[in-house]
Amino acid sequence: MNNDMEIKGRLKWYLRWPIILNIIVAAMAIGVFALDHQAGILMGVFFLVHLIFSIVVSFYSKPAITEELINFGLEYGQVQKKLLHDLEVPYGVLDASGKLMWGNEALSSLVGSLAVRKNIQAIFPAVDFEKIQEMKEKSYLEIVHEDRIYRTEFCRMHVEDFAEHNNLVGFDHPENLLIAMFMFDETDIRRYIRENQEQKLVAGIIFIDNFEEAMSSTEEVRRSLLAALIERKITKYMQSYDAIITKVEKDRYIFVVNHKHMSAIQSSRFSILDEVREINIGNEMSVTMCIGVGMNAISYGQSFGWAQNAIDLALGRGGDQAVVKAGDKISYYGGKTKQVEKGTRVKARVKAHALKQIILGKDQVVIMGHKVGDVDSFGSAIGVYRAAKALNKPAHIVINDITTSVQPILNTFKDNPEYEPDMFLKSSEAAAIMNMETALVVVDVNRPSYTEGPELLNRTKTVVVLDHHRQSSESIESPVLSYIEPYASSACEMVAEILQYITDGVKLRPIEADAMFAGLMIDTNNFASKTGVRTFEAAAFLKKSGADITRVHLAFRDSMEIYRARAEAVRHAEMENDMAYAVCPAEGLESPTIVGAQVANELLNITGIKASFVFTRIKDTIYVSARSMEGVDGINVQLVMERIGGGGHSTIAGAQLLDMTEGDAEELVKKTITDMQKEGAI
Repeated sequence: MNNDMEIKGRLKWYLRWPIILNIIVAAMAIGVFALDHQAGILMGVFFLVHLIFSIVVSFYSKPAITEELINFGLEYGQVQKKLLHDLEVPYGVLDASGKLMWGNEALSSLVGSLAVRKNIQAIFPAVDFEKIQEMKEKSYLEIVHEDRIYRTEFCRMHVEDFAEHNNLVGFDHPENLLIAMFMFDETDIRRYIRENQEQKLVAGIIFIDNFEEAMSSTEEVRRSLLAALIERKITKYMQSYDAIITKVEKDRYIFVVNHKHMSAIQSSRFSILDEVREINIGNEMSVTMCIGVGMNAISYGQSFGWAQNAIDLALGRGGDQAVVKAGDKISYYGGKTKQVEKGTRVKARVKAHALKQIILGKDQVVIMGHKVGDVDSFGSAIGVYRAAKALNKPAHIVINDITTSVQPILNTFKDNPEYEPDMFLKSSEAAAIMNMETALVVVDVNRPSYTEGPELLNRTKTVVVLDHHRQSSESIESPVLSYIEPYASSACEMVAEILQYITDGVKLRPIEADAMFAGLMIDTNNFASKTGVRTFEAAAFLKKSGADITRVHLAFRDSMEIYRARAEAVRHAEMENDMAYAVCPAEGLESPTIVGAQVANELLNITGIKASFVFTRIKDTIYVSARSMEGVDGINVQLVMERIGGGGHSTIAGAQLLDMTEGDAEELVKKTITDMQKEGAI
């Protein structure tokens, strides 16, 4: 081994001092010889003797010096080895093949002294040594051994690294690879973190969303009993999870529960929703409630604030459900029943008054619906336009792409001398005229990405939302007025009610009433679905305002191409487990998505079909139209579409899927339905 060793660093220069000294003596001998030949010869003799002595000493002393250095290194290494051996952290050295070459006392007590020379995968089966070999200089791996969790660090060590950083000894052929392994026991600290997390308090709110309606549907002598049963059910359920709950109003409760119980509550999908709904002591209307929970907050105040946001979201989605907000993540539970129409118009009157004050306080009004606008979006925009004009404010409607469904109604307004030429604007044109003194009214949509011009939402701080779709985690931020009622059949129904309270002087023109009646008619599938008393009251108001039903029906007759496409889709529809699936051809159609929605409605007219899903491809996007029967036999298609990124109502919903075929989209919907049925979500 000595032949492969060389002295390095300062020691190397120290051992070369005799050579340097001989050179100096030789120079002195030459100088003396130049002055005196006899003295120079004598000096040369001494130089030769010194040179021979230096060579002999160097030849014989180098091995001895090397040996002394090695002995020193070994003694120094023994000290280091002793420290590593007694180190409380398990430490070992692996060779390039993964065999354990050496382990300290802590590692031996952990895996046994016989583990030396065994492969690391034989000691810890969960270790993938191939990945360790592919690692960079360091890698980390979690190892579970005897119910203890170890964060294990693997460090690569090359022999050339020793040669490079060693100042005493170098090797000519450093080719071996070693891997150092440190095991840090994190079992206790992880347990402490988990226990700390589990002991955190989670704030929640329970709100009986139809308390007044349920009470009014019960005999007066039984109302106190109904209220007591509701309170007992809620209190017993929450106390079973060791929660603290208090009643703050007749229909509102606040509770706090340990975080560790939330997994069980969520696994049961908030079964209290079903328990309260099953209370029946003669009440004609089932009791429904909303639950809002704020989790993983940094303070109790923030947790309660999130719970309040969750309650607002649950109410905006129609009630009868629980919403858990954990930061940006929002989870939904329940919501399987259809929304119940509210019998009172108090809320509509309050919202109408608020909208009136907003419009009066601004210089102009811009109305915007959703992309690929339909008749309901257009009709509700016309209604808000008339309200603004009745309050003597300039108004504009944003519409980019005109679909075939909207075209017949839109034609009645274009080139009409009774309306301004700038009544309809594209989103880019609207952006140019908007400022902070503009009121932006968004109708028939509450998702910013679905609006005609998402960029317009940042042009003003005065944003109003009027919509009948359920809210999702994506919503318009901080609107000054939000009127979202999922029980309503259409946005036109909501706007028709508002118009009756916003001012005494409002008077719809016949073509405006036609546009709103058309939206009401299309969204209810000719008043066949999601219709209530207030739906027909809105229709009656529009009829009195001059809506002509025959004129509306004539405007929405289909062309032969549309009729053939619809018939083709129905002909090739497939049935599976009471569900119908069809692909709507888009070629040659100006508005394929409208035809797809019509096909979905048509399929529900077939006996035995409880829900229909129609897939329409436009460029790289698959548009899914989902419909279901209203009542106990139908499924909540809104929950299905929301699971794949869409939304809508319990009986009318849709979604947009990117970069997949119609077949892939169909398989995705089928799998989603199967999974949700297993979970009990639908």
